[in-house]
Amino acid sequence: MSVSGEVFVSIDCGASGSFTDENTIVWKGDSDLISYGVTHAVQSNYTVSRVMDTLRAFTTRKKNCYSIEATQGEKVLVRAGFNYGNYDRKSNPPNFDLHFNGNFWITVNSSQVKVYEAIYVLKKKVVSVCVAQTNPNQIPFISTLEVRSLDIQVYGNMGTNYALFTNIRTAYAVNESIRFPKDPYDRIWWPAVIGDGLINVTTDATLINVDVPDNPPPAVLENGISIPIANRTNIINLGLTIIDYPARYPIYINWYFSEVIKLNPGEIRSFRIYIDNVAFSLPIVPRFGNVTQYFITNLTATLDTNFSLYPIGDSTYPPLINAAELFSISDPLTNGTNNDDVEGLSSLQLAFRSLQEWGGDPCLPAPYSWEWIVCNNGTMPRVTSILLNSFNLSGPLPDFSNMTALEIIDFHNNSLTGPIPSFLGTLPNLKQLNLADNQFSGSIPRSLSRNSKLNLFVAGNPLLCTNDKSCPGSGNSKTSKLPIILGITIPILFMFCIILGVLIVRHRRKASVPPNSVSGNMSHRANATTSATRGITQFDNSDDNGDNDEERFYSSPAPLLVGGRST
Repeated sequence: MSVSGEVFVSIDCGASGSFTDENTIVWKGDSDLISYGVTHAVQSNYTVSRVMDTLRAFTTRKKNCYSIEATQGEKVLVRAGFNYGNYDRKSNPPNFDLHFNGNFWITVNSSQVKVYEAIYVLKKKVVSVCVAQTNPNQIPFISTLEVRSLDIQVYGNMGTNYALFTNIRTAYAVNESIRFPKDPYDRIWWPAVIGDGLINVTTDATLINVDVPDNPPPAVLENGISIPIANRTNIINLGLTIIDYPARYPIYINWYFSEVIKLNPGEIRSFRIYIDNVAFSLPIVPRFGNVTQYFITNLTATLDTNFSLYPIGDSTYPPLINAAELFSISDPLTNGTNNDDVEGLSSLQLAFRSLQEWGGDPCLPAPYSWEWIVCNNGTMPRVTSILLNSFNLSGPLPDFSNMTALEIIDFHNNSLTGPIPSFLGTLPNLKQLNLADNQFSGSIPRSLSRNSKLNLFVAGNPLLCTNDKSCPGSGNSKTSKLPIILGITIPILFMFCIILGVLIVRHRRKASVPPNSVSGNMSHRANATTSATRGITQFDNSDDNGDNDEERFYSSPAPLLVGGRST
């Protein structure tokens, strides 16, 4: 685990499963991080190491990216490795661009095994590393990807708006590279080639205090190079040259010095750093059991720039050096695509699985924006167009209303469903909206239909209500009210008919009684009432005799009235 404990990720690109290497570093395959690209193994005669012998190549899209979650404001070390290994049997190692968090990193020349390293402070909550095709006949690939958290004070002499690109990190007089766990940040310190006239020296100190800002591991200070005491007036030519990055980049250098012997009174080791034979530093006097760090930043240098250590006249011991780092300083880092647009595009990617293959910064670097968007040229670019026609999208549109710079939205010829979102009508700069040939339903939001400045295309949506066509199955506005009207009036009419029928029957029975037969008239009324009551009872018991028609006539309003209410 890294010192800060935030991120310590080692990815074996193109491999499956995981394993622990000789440095106790756990490597994992990349299938959980990326679902596209093609995995390969290098040819057997190009093998380097287990993690460098597999790779993932990318045959589609302008750029392909890995994304690793991290903390905004965190300082990270990112390392990417490349071993072509003639995996495609074409003996044609490709050149392609490498990006990090929307910034150009370097053009990879894969004719040799290469490992590139960048150190920077995150402006987003993600580490993104992308390979981008620069030639249609040359396929980008990647073999390894490592991300390590650094304490924020490490390399703090550089501002947070720049990255450091590692050219050299070396430990003098060691037989093998030094990295994790000896260096808790997993910086890799490579052995240096020792020139003629130099000797290896080893410290007598049992402990070395490394309490300096860049915190070198004690292991790189246990050894060093110097000059035989008899030749103490000679110089050490460091021969540090810029290897990978263009000479136009200024450089940042760290030198680390630790006295290897406990000097007697009157003895001293003192020297200066010279650049191109001109004294540059104040006198440097290494301390026993401690480290002295000397750094130079924003130095303009060329491939011919030379660095040397010259003894000072009163020095009784020759110069020595234990370790060194040389970086190129990047151009100012971009802040990335506008956060509102990044969030809006993320909502589209969450809604539509086929869009999830695009990663990295959506707009940057400028020539490598996602294929289905258009961005402006602002310092923090805005997305001005979404061009997702014929992308086989299905389902409803998510909310991307925060993408307020949009001028053109094209979703035609997909299978989008649901209502047209009303937020589309609130986008202040929208000039063209093409939703044709989908499965949208419902009515067009007024904010869109009444926008005279908007070119709106909705043809080919059979379920959509337009000005000249009502919603399918709904009829016109008058027809749509008919079931309600009928549901109210029909039961009322039936009730009216029932009452009218009862009055007619009573009137006829009354008319059939002789005027002077009062007692008989009363008897007939009682019989009529009894008969009516009996008729209702018989209908409820499903009998089918007597005055069946009259009984059903009396009983029918109840189910009809219920039907009318449900309608």
